[in-house]
Amino acid sequence: MSSSDSPASLSPTLDLAMELMRRPSVTPDDAGCQTLMIERLERLGFRIQRLAFGEVENFWAVRGHHGPVLAFAGHTDVVPSGPAAQWDAPPFEPRINAAGELCGRGAADMKGSLAAMVTAVERFVAAHPDHPGQLAFLITADEEGPAVDGTRAVVEHLREAHERLDYCIVGEPSSSERLGDTIKNGRRGSLGGVLHVHGVQGHVAYPHMARNPIHEAAPALDALCREHWDDGNAFFPATSFQISNIRSGTGATNVIPGELEVVFNFRHSTELSHETLRQRTEAILDAHGLDYRLDWTLNGEPFLTDHGPLIEATVAGVESVTGLTPTLSTAGGTSDGRFIATLGCQVVELGPLNATIHKVNERVRAADLDTLSRVYETILVRLFT
Repeated sequence: MSSSDSPASLSPTLDLAMELMRRPSVTPDDAGCQTLMIERLERLGFRIQRLAFGEVENFWAVRGHHGPVLAFAGHTDVVPSGPAAQWDAPPFEPRINAAGELCGRGAADMKGSLAAMVTAVERFVAAHPDHPGQLAFLITADEEGPAVDGTRAVVEHLREAHERLDYCIVGEPSSSERLGDTIKNGRRGSLGGVLHVHGVQGHVAYPHMARNPIHEAAPALDALCREHWDDGNAFFPATSFQISNIRSGTGATNVIPGELEVVFNFRHSTELSHETLRQRTEAILDAHGLDYRLDWTLNGEPFLTDHGPLIEATVAGVESVTGLTPTLSTAGGTSDGRFIATLGCQVVELGPLNATIHKVNERVRAADLDTLSRVYETILVRLFT
């Protein structure tokens, strides 16, 4: 089966996924994906708020007027495809290969999940038109980019508007080996830093007339690398400190540099706040007598949903549809769940396999998207009927 097959040969979920994938929505260009989703949701009676911030298109859609709110959250933007010649087929011409895999940019991350969400809601509303509670969609085109004018901005809008949100399912590709084997019920916090150590430039033959910031910083960096930050807890591994870049020097071999720049990142558990990490880091640098400036960037606080109706419904939904008992995990990088969780709601991430995300020849088992749609629908049934 290829992209030229008629829609009649495809399930509604695969048909919609391929329609979304044909749109080259590289961050922050939505390329019409949200309009396609909105048209489907409007037919179901959703009230739509298009929310544009900066260059980014977002929307918030709600059906129902009373009771708890469950939102499906996700992003229409994708990462660049890279050289098209390295793909087995054009990256924005989706196809189903001989192995039954849906191939193309966004198949796994995360247009497949978006399609599964929409078709799950369509079936649920058809079967339960007067369902209790409220269904919502929070969709952005800025998850793969700076993540400033996307979900973060929408969440602030919802907070200011006093919009209620009780449960949220983020469609990030969470599965490892089989669909539904892993549910992300939290994420570590991410705190970045750029350390500028000041020295005195000079000739390497006259070190007494210079001050080498690399030499001065080395013991402090070693101390930071060796520091035991915490032990983690039942849901999170121990906090990690990683240096990702070190830059210094003029390129000449006979010049002692005058400045050193060190870029680093903490991935931390709920055992430590970002304020504590900042204080402890600066205390180590001060103890080594460095002349420095430190610029911090808080990329996201850790969040955790360790129990509650959403976890129970999601686990039960996966078990009833797939026969698997999923593992709860907080591993991996950040997601937009970090912004949504600040509203005080329960958040889980559930989506297809993540083995090929951001890679050439991104793909997902086509049948998995139909299964995922049934899982989403089952969760709705358990929470709202």
